[in-house]
Amino acid sequence: MKNNSSLVYNVGLVIGDSLALIVAFVVAYILRVSLSQVPISEQVSSVDFITTLLILLPFFIFVFALLGLYNHRIHEQRFSEIGRLFTGTFIGILFLISYSYVFNQPIFPARLVAFYGLGLAFVALVLFRTIARGIRRELFKFDIGITKVLIVGDTRVTHQLINSLARTDITGYKVVGVVGGHVFNHPDEAPYAVYHDFAHASRAIGRKIHMIVQTELYADTQQNDEIVTYAQENHIAYRFAPGNNELFTGNIEAEVFHSVPVIAVHQTTLLGWGKLVKRAFDIVVSLASLIVFSPVLLLAALAIKLSDGGPVVFRQKRLSRFNHAVGIYKFRSHKVAYNGLSPEQAFAKMGRPELAVEYRKHADSLPGGDPRISRVGRWLRATKLDELPQLLNVLKGDISLVGPRALVPAELDQYDKKNLILSVKSGLTGLAQVSGRADMPFEERRKLDLYYVQNWSFWGDIVILIKTVWVVFARRGTR
Repeated sequence: MKNNSSLVYNVGLVIGDSLALIVAFVVAYILRVSLSQVPISEQVSSVDFITTLLILLPFFIFVFALLGLYNHRIHEQRFSEIGRLFTGTFIGILFLISYSYVFNQPIFPARLVAFYGLGLAFVALVLFRTIARGIRRELFKFDIGITKVLIVGDTRVTHQLINSLARTDITGYKVVGVVGGHVFNHPDEAPYAVYHDFAHASRAIGRKIHMIVQTELYADTQQNDEIVTYAQENHIAYRFAPGNNELFTGNIEAEVFHSVPVIAVHQTTLLGWGKLVKRAFDIVVSLASLIVFSPVLLLAALAIKLSDGGPVVFRQKRLSRFNHAVGIYKFRSHKVAYNGLSPEQAFAKMGRPELAVEYRKHADSLPGGDPRISRVGRWLRATKLDELPQLLNVLKGDISLVGPRALVPAELDQYDKKNLILSVKSGLTGLAQVSGRADMPFEERRKLDLYYVQNWSFWGDIVILIKTVWVVFARRGTR
């Protein structure tokens, strides 16, 4: 049974976005033309303004569609949706201005109308989509718009999916049946039925399901064909979740290899033009940042030098792309006596080797304060200014602005998937750094690094950079 709830929701978004844009620009016109006493630059009547806006409105919707704003994968990614809304609105405004220039037809009676329109449209769109999301989730509570799922398979992924979809009021998915139960036990009070074979499940549930997710392939290919055929004949969405999900993460392409259909799995999505765009972005942003922050860099260097007379910059060997060793620059935050020593060496030198165990136990930090760090160093670390010299590494191409955290070889050797992480350049900041906790375990941080590598996108880099600014100013995750 086909589920049209996503289509209905997307149609509602198109209508709501259109109305939000119209209302925003009408209010912008009123604020600048009707309520202001300042003379306008062009005589554009309200009727002409609204008529032109209605004619060009489809372009906004087209841009929103290209940005994925009507894609179900973006609906629940709140931060990404807001960023794309602003980008789409800004592109739409530029189009209106370009249209006015090319066809010599004034659209805005004053430049402030465009400026007001941009701000009001963005606010109106975010507000509308927030309300729409809330209404949709309220309807989920009444089983309206729910996608009913049958899971076929008895693997670890099966139970992972069951747990992930358990909050129907949030996810919009409801597991109504599971074909399996031979290996993993299901609780007696489970809110879904358990069937021993697909034929039994299809007879019992019939056309009441909207999606089939198969989590294991049977040795008998006829059984697999039966499931796919049933989904096709009854217009039911079909998904296959491989048991070895490590294999099917990253950039996946379906292609024909010498007349044979194959699936190509790349280590990372950062390929081709993506690498060129990322490098160009690194150069522009790092160079601009070095110029902007040059007074701060100078003051920090003077503070370190005047505090104890030791070296200003600390250079440490770290690993970057393809296991390449690079020298990472940081402002020295350790006291001169412990500069360049490993935690174990430094704590042994000060006669407190037990602190090394404590340091590793608390994810490379000491709750009571690290005695190796100087007073100036504590301030530099709290403000993250000790990281600024790494902008030189970014400009040189040693690392990128965003990427997995550059680690010393001894630390990364602890992780069995280090070669996957090292398939891209390390970064000045990354997903693990903006994920909210300074005491995040090593294993969890590496999982976030791995997720970044296998799911890279340029927009994702922009989001991480924006979150990094927020983390620094909010003093979250600092040590």
